[in-house]
Amino acid sequence: MGPPVAPRLWRVAFETSLSQSAMETSLVVIKICKISPDVTPPRYETAGAAGMDIRAFLADPVVIKPLERTRIPTGFALEMPEGCEAQVRPRSGLAYKQGVTVLNAPGTIDSDYRGEVCVVLVNFGQEPVVINNGDRIAQLVFAPVMRAAIEETSSVAETERGRGGFGSTGR
Repeated sequence: MGPPVAPRLWRVAFETSLSQSAMETSLVVIKICKISPDVTPPRYETAGAAGMDIRAFLADPVVIKPLERTRIPTGFALEMPEGCEAQVRPRSGLAYKQGVTVLNAPGTIDSDYRGEVCVVLVNFGQEPVVINNGDRIAQLVFAPVMRAAIEETSSVAETERGRGGFGSTGR
């Protein structure tokens, strides 16, 4: 059985609808306030990167023991327009090589938050991991936010899936 048709059609529509000029005009301006001149601001490390890497801003190295979690400061605050959020996501290399990930992934930074961005890291590895000042610890992905209005009801519409969850659609 081949892949479903809908994802293939979506991919084609997505790829053909994004011209270079469309991507350039859809940039959102994010303001960064560094708490020290030594802070490295978030940045895209490659031309095709979806997320901006963010770095630890530490006076001293931090050791994260196995199964321990800790909050790592970044040394900057954000200002983004209303209707936008920043998602704090793990870095795949840090997760794969050392077992360190963002605990509440993706963490959400709301558009009205103005404090220092910190990242909650957890070590799921078997060895302690040292985080040094300037280490790339996570990435920021900016996304639009859709707000919802809640309407109470006595029932919800039936679907083919119904109440099936947690693996009910197969492997």
